[in-house]
Amino acid sequence: MNWKKLKAVNYIVVHCSATKEDQDFDVADIRRWHRQRGFMDIGYHYVIKRDGEQQTGRPHDVPGAHARGFNHVSIGICLIGGVESDGKTPEGNYTAFQWKTLERLVKDLKKLHPDAKVVGHRDLPNVSKACPSFDTLEWWEKIMQP
Repeated sequence: MNWKKLKAVNYIVVHCSATKEDQDFDVADIRRWHRQRGFMDIGYHYVIKRDGEQQTGRPHDVPGAHARGFNHVSIGICLIGGVESDGKTPEGNYTAFQWKTLERLVKDLKKLHPDAKVVGHRDLPNVSKACPSFDTLEWWEKIMQP
């Protein structure tokens, strides 16, 4: 594919797949879903499976398709899960493996992009979703406490 390059990385945006905790999807599933919606490729740069496996989606240095208005200045991470068994109600039902991988990945990305702000999708302007079903700002603040 003929990709444009990211202009900068001002945000690391955490998302969820909005799937139930007993469903384990991966980068290939999300790539298929996104292509069915007309995307060129998967919208996220990284996917974290229920077992904590980190998978690579879009190349790290190209814009994603995960946060309208912010794709050209952000990296997108998707956690598999995020809704209750009813398939609708937001729930931060992530495994300990996912939390550990998310922490490591965000720390690694912050080393590369120290000025990037860590946010949840819901924290961006004009987003009316609960995604990623937890308070990302509070989570990151706790991680960064000595």
